[in-house]
Amino acid sequence: MSNIIQIIGIKGLPIIKEGDNLAELICKAAEMQGTPIQNGDIIIVTHVAVSRAEGRIVNLDEVKPSQFASYYGELYGRDPALVEVILREAKNVIRMVNGKIITETKQGFICANSGVDKSNVPGERVVALLPVDPDASARRIREDIMRITGKDVAVIISDTHGRPFREGEINVAIGVAGIEPIRDRRGDKDLFGYILRVKRTAIADELASAAELVIGQGDEGIPAAIIRGYEFTKSETATAKELIRPKERDLFL
Repeated sequence: MSNIIQIIGIKGLPIIKEGDNLAELICKAAEMQGTPIQNGDIIIVTHVAVSRAEGRIVNLDEVKPSQFASYYGELYGRDPALVEVILREAKNVIRMVNGKIITETKQGFICANSGVDKSNVPGERVVALLPVDPDASARRIREDIMRITGKDVAVIISDTHGRPFREGEINVAIGVAGIEPIRDRRGDKDLFGYILRVKRTAIADELASAAELVIGQGDEGIPAAIIRGYEFTKSETATAKELIRPKERDLFL
């Protein structure tokens, strides 16, 4: 395993709009800044950039809140139209307490507000939804990048999630292509020769979090990054759903 990796923010990307080919824009911007995509690169793309390209944008002024969304919004000072969108994007509502809404999304993620995002979208009344199928989005971007560059790469779609009993948020992988999201070390030996029994590392989440250090969540204007030098296990069939813990083994819900 390499002991040095690079995290390269891809600058110069335009404001992403519906119908844009993200792969073409990423490849061009990487070339223009002198860091062309290479074999073995891992491309991290924020879900908002993907959602904008895929038209997963909602104007809250065009949303008619249900009676329940209106009641809950008024009770806790939340926009009823936003509450309605959050509920529509939920497969199950896990918690609704003091204005906070934790859901299981249609994609299977447990997170706040069904992943509905108000940051980095144009307009105060505009929100971005999660991609319908983040793994499929990652596969399309990967295939396009490989077609354009001739390089073998992996792609991770990232989103910001909170964590139980930890302050602050981190980026996690919600879609993957070309990379095993978990490194299973069970059966390996540690430094002192003991057999590892439970060591399974969420590689895709760690890479997504590392990339967030250069992508940011504010006005950085960097919706994608290259991670270079990390030796990963390739996969043509992996899915980010492997990172979702089965409910029967969940200790928090």
